Amino acid sequence: MAKRVVLAYSGGLDTSVAVRWMTEEMGVEVIALAADLGQGGDWDAVTDRALAAGAVEVLVVDVREEFGADFVAPAIRANAFYEGKYPLISSLSRPIIVKHLVAAARRHGADAIAHGCTGKGNDQVRFEVSSRALAPDLEVIAPVRTWGFTRDDSIDYAKRYGIPISATKASPYSVDQNLWGRTVECGILEDPWVMPPADVYELTVPKAAGGEAIEVVVGFEAGLPVSVDGRRLALHELVPALDALVGPYGSGRIDMIENRRVGIKSREIYECPGALALLMAHQDLEGMTLERDVAHEKSRLEPRWAELVYDGLWYSPLKASLDAFFAESQRHVTGEVRLRCEPGTAPGGLGCCFVAGRRSPVALYDHDLATYSAADRFRHEDAAGFVRIFGLGIETWASKQGAAD
Repeated sequence: MAKRVVLAYSGGLDTSVAVRWMTEEMGVEVIALAADLGQGGDWDAVTDRALAAGAVEVLVVDVREEFGADFVAPAIRANAFYEGKYPLISSLSRPIIVKHLVAAARRHGADAIAHGCTGKGNDQVRFEVSSRALAPDLEVIAPVRTWGFTRDDSIDYAKRYGIPISATKASPYSVDQNLWGRTVECGILEDPWVMPPADVYELTVPKAAGGEAIEVVVGFEAGLPVSVDGRRLALHELVPALDALVGPYGSGRIDMIENRRVGIKSREIYECPGALALLMAHQDLEGMTLERDVAHEKSRLEPRWAELVYDGLWYSPLKASLDAFFAESQRHVTGEVRLRCEPGTAPGGLGCCFVAGRRSPVALYDHDLATYSAADRFRHEDAAGFVRIFGLGIETWASKQGAAD
């Protein structure tokens, strides 16, 4: 039986209740670890809330730079979208949180780590599989799977013990946020027929009517974004900078029905203006700089990488092997992509962000080969023989077997 536990503490309803519940029901000392992943917020208030819930100590670790460089960067190289839509916002944050949970457990002599995930969510898988990869000797405690509370029960429990929380029964959204984006679920959003209310959104609230279009140039080196309009920024600074530019046009919303790892479908709302803009720009630049077979094979492997990370297998041999392939593929993905953001005219004022131009000093696009002007240097006379040889197999099939059909 664990005596000291390091809890992944978000400052939200479930983890605040978990601190008190583990203290009362399990008799353990709880150390709350809060990770600054770029979600913003008042860390003094988070600390005070954890202490009010009964934590014996609160650790706030600033992992923004590490998160950008070691977790978001590989996702950009991989053009990572789960089921073609979700850019792995929460999925990317869980393995780095577990890394720091394990480190804190070692430093503070804890014999267990804990999380506030439900029994039907994806995050329980990510936390627990990552912990088994990094520290199989540590016990993993999941109080939310044990206590049997509804969300309303948790709100009542927090009030009973004087734990200050922001969730209410009138607005019971569950929100998770980091520098890569924002996720919202629960409440009225559980009805997939209902349009999300306006108060769900924070990062993609459109400008007032009459806003002007803007263009933004994103610079890439070896597959990673390094600058915005010529200003060099670390990745953990660059993504929020793009959020601030793209979000006011209402671009960056995702409303999807998602297949969770545990076998159920869920309705998810995501806001990620900077992330979607960067992934769009990166994919476009790859079109200029990747050789055809590499590009085709990479696009085949990208969904597998995203699925592995979604499923909690960040620390796995296949994911590491795919990382190596993607890293090698990015050596020449260098250049600039010009994004254009335009205000919306549809109801709701949602605008758009799209690629307006791209250039690279190592582009495989060759104007003199592609042009139909007088500058054309493609050897047209070579095409006849190429096409004849390329189609020879089909011609042989057609002459011998095709007529029978």
